[in-house]
Amino acid sequence: MGTSLGDTTLVGRRRERLLLERSLDNARAGAGGSATVLRGDAGIGKTALLDWTAARAERAGFTVLRAAGEESEVGIAFGALRQVLRPLRANSRALPARQRLALEQALGLRDGLPPDGFMVGASALALLAEEARRRPVLVLVDDLHWVDSSSTAVLAFLHQRMAGLRSVMVCASRPEGSALEGWPTHPVDVEALSGEDARALLRHWHPALAAATADRVMAEAAGNPLALAELPGQLAHEHRKGIAPLPDQLPLGQRLEALFARRLSALPAQATRLLLLTALDGTGGVVRDRREWILDRVEDGGLARLDDTGRLVFRHPLVRSAVIASASDAERRAAHRTLAKRLREDDPRRLLHEASAAEGPDEGLAARLQEAGTRIALRGGDAEGALLLDRAAALSDDPGNRARRLTWAAAMSARGGRLAYAAELVKELQRGPVPEDVAPLFAYTVVYVDQSHHVDFASSFELLPAALDALTAPGAPAFGDLVEQMAFKLLLASAYTGDPRGRQALERHRERLSPAARLCHRAWADPPRTAHGAETELRALVARTTAQGEAGKAWLLLWTATAVDAADAELRRPFGQDHAYATQGSVAKARCYQAFLRGDWNMAEDCLREADTADELGYHCNALLFRHYHAHFLAGRGDEQGLGEMRARIEPLASKARMRFVTDHLVRLEALVALAHGRHEEAYDRLRGLMSPGELPVGLTWFHLPFFDFVAAGVGSGRRAEALAHVAAGRAARMGDISAHHAFLLAAATALTAADEEAEAAYAAACAVPGAGQWVFDLARLRLAHGSRLRRQGRSAEAADLLQTARRTFQELRADPWAEQCRGGGLADGVLTAQELRIAHLVASGLTNKEVGAELRLSPRTVAAHLYRIFPKLGITSRAALARALPHGGCPAVRAPLRHGS
Repeated sequence: MGTSLGDTTLVGRRRERLLLERSLDNARAGAGGSATVLRGDAGIGKTALLDWTAARAERAGFTVLRAAGEESEVGIAFGALRQVLRPLRANSRALPARQRLALEQALGLRDGLPPDGFMVGASALALLAEEARRRPVLVLVDDLHWVDSSSTAVLAFLHQRMAGLRSVMVCASRPEGSALEGWPTHPVDVEALSGEDARALLRHWHPALAAATADRVMAEAAGNPLALAELPGQLAHEHRKGIAPLPDQLPLGQRLEALFARRLSALPAQATRLLLLTALDGTGGVVRDRREWILDRVEDGGLARLDDTGRLVFRHPLVRSAVIASASDAERRAAHRTLAKRLREDDPRRLLHEASAAEGPDEGLAARLQEAGTRIALRGGDAEGALLLDRAAALSDDPGNRARRLTWAAAMSARGGRLAYAAELVKELQRGPVPEDVAPLFAYTVVYVDQSHHVDFASSFELLPAALDALTAPGAPAFGDLVEQMAFKLLLASAYTGDPRGRQALERHRERLSPAARLCHRAWADPPRTAHGAETELRALVARTTAQGEAGKAWLLLWTATAVDAADAELRRPFGQDHAYATQGSVAKARCYQAFLRGDWNMAEDCLREADTADELGYHCNALLFRHYHAHFLAGRGDEQGLGEMRARIEPLASKARMRFVTDHLVRLEALVALAHGRHEEAYDRLRGLMSPGELPVGLTWFHLPFFDFVAAGVGSGRRAEALAHVAAGRAARMGDISAHHAFLLAAATALTAADEEAEAAYAAACAVPGAGQWVFDLARLRLAHGSRLRRQGRSAEAADLLQTARRTFQELRADPWAEQCRGGGLADGVLTAQELRIAHLVASGLTNKEVGAELRLSPRTVAAHLYRIFPKLGITSRAALARALPHGGCPAVRAPLRHGS
């Protein structure tokens, strides 16, 4: 902590200083930017670390941008962002017109409503990048816990992308509350000072303190720098000198506010009123009452001081808290009235002050708050809009109006990423009647909270069908894109649980749904029979969608893209910046899943980070799904232990919620692990729990993924007829017409089951499917199977090329068991048991089934059954081919029979 206001001397904090110094050095050298969040209790020294960092950065030639959160401005969208970017306003001329317009509207430099935080975030990032081309940039944000939600969203957006700029961001926040919800990195906890450092700091500030007094202060302060600085100053002279015994209790921690309150009580009324106006204003406005004797008393008390710009600056945030806490209700209301009169009629802050000054219900003010909240929500500040609607509800004189406003507040909170708050509002609303005109919105909000927060889908089928009926009835009130959002929630519930009631409700309203909703329904309802042409139609629809698309449509399009494995960057682009966390969470899930499909397996750990973020925000269903997607990477790598641990974590919650989407996927992923280790029999047994040979089941909307695994397991376990039946079913269902991935998997499965004389053409056809190269893991598996077959046929040179290519891919993916299959000749799909090997040798020598049975004491039928499994393992279709498959009496591989799960 600094020794005094503006002093950048630090005692201790070696860990934090090294971290911050390294960040500055790296940015200055062009080695990449970074972002850090300092978290700690009030008075622990966070601001001092920011000051120290600012001083070093200024000496190193950085552009230093600063902002501080203000409790009174948490309802004003983009307030803190204006502080950060104000010095860079001139740079906005270099931005593209759309970004410049969005940024200038957010900063209040141009009339009009800007898009929400994610579009503003992209513009702010471009502005920082422009400055960073000239000189490195340091962004400092103090009191993050008091920063408005819109600014927080933009800062979090920038926080994630600092690595690409010559920039450093350092934020400071208290640990309480939800200040760090959604932040992409774990904070650096600023702990209490060690005993040695605390004593050095105490000596620095109070060198004349008596030893006994210093010991007591040390014990009471417990390493809190603010307490070390302030406690001795409140002691009488005889206490500081050790002349008189110290009081029984010294103010400590939260009791520091009481310490400041005692200072306040010594000030004249004019001074305390000035401090109260400053504390409630929150803008750091220029002091209007410039009577020197008042300012002198304030500064002499060590509570605040005038800075160089004429603004009154508090000694510490706790002073501000103490000023507000020590004032009476009447004094606070009077101060808010004064501050309201200073602001323009159209300034949103005026409404906040008027609301705080109200002594009772005020329907006129409540209506104005509702209008302002709706306006803020339209510009992307859903969380701030919810706060104003909540205040409007408190001022409502009619119970129905109160319930209406609380319902809107709950819906805005959910969309704005404040799901836990939305859950509390829903709980409050459920205690009384909800007006009929907002009943559909309330039903939707209940479902939203249940699905996303409680991971419970029962209310989706109990409430949404009737709500959809009400919303689509003639003369029904308009609720923006609520029909789209309800359709999405019903589709989601149906896809996750397999419950048909959601699809039935959507079928009833099919003609009233938008093209996006109808396409999403078709893609998920029963894909083998309803999803043909879905990817082509989706891409055409997205091409006509602007970045300002409504949330409901964005969710539907992203969910459709997930159904057909097409949520690539091109399809995600319209929704990457212009929506709050609700949509950003969907984008992140799509990104994680696509990373698995397309071989970007370095993103595996991102799934876990996203899961932690979702949990912190209260989006527990998202957290479950991010961990579910992380399980895909574990399974692809053949990590049995990791998959088992992840399954143990997510399966209980998924089972309780009846989320077959997760539990069935886990079955498929366990089969994938078995295939990675060459256990085809085990994989086949597991997959038989999801589908039967030659059948594409209803309800398994992602059937194409286990489809290929089923065929591979069937071929590898000697069930060629079953595998052929499955491929025939895929062809009959025109599976290849659904999407590019469906087409590739069907072609790959066809190649696996092709007869020897057709195999080369079939493998070539699979590789020639448009976009085949994007399915990195699946293509490597196909090359492994092809190389294995060629090697068994004695075509070693051709096999080596394919197997080496596949092995390199598996190594890049860190899929070691698959790479090992390539190293071993790629013949894990052709291993023979000892019994099968003996039978193969005898048949290859020309013996009949009856003769082989007599030799081995088996029935001819048992011999035939063994041959039925041996032929596909060796990639042959006739007895005559056995001699070629077993040259010189050899065999590709032999193993003892494996027990299930071994």
